[in-house]
Amino acid sequence: VQLVESGGGLVQAGGSLRLSCAASGRTFSRNAMGWFRQAPGKEREFVAAINWSGGSTLYADSVKDQFTISRDNAKDTVYLQMNNLKPGDTAVYYCAASRIGYRTRHLDEYDYWGQGTQVTVSS
Repeated sequence: VQLVESGGGLVQAGGSLRLSCAASGRTFSRNAMGWFRQAPGKEREFVAAINWSGGSTLYADSVKDQFTISRDNAKDTVYLQMNNLKPGDTAVYYCAASRIGYRTRHLDEYDYWGQGTQVTVSS
């Protein structure tokens, strides 16, 4: 079972990136999916989550109205559209699959993790 993130990179402040997370080895179409991030010297923090059907989403206050999470169950892929990026958004971004179907911000409710993709926002 693998979750593979892509789409990270270097972007100037105010720019946009779209992260993708593709699942292989099994389907997660009945599982909530989430994005987390970890900046150097900081703990991993919740960014966004989406329920199994895509009909319900949850965001950290720091990214609300800036980031959008979505999923395509036919492709077993979840996305994170990041707009108006700021230097404070610089981190490694991780995709995760939860053991439950309802979206959750709790890190310990996620059983599968990707390897992470670096997002760097320059000022």
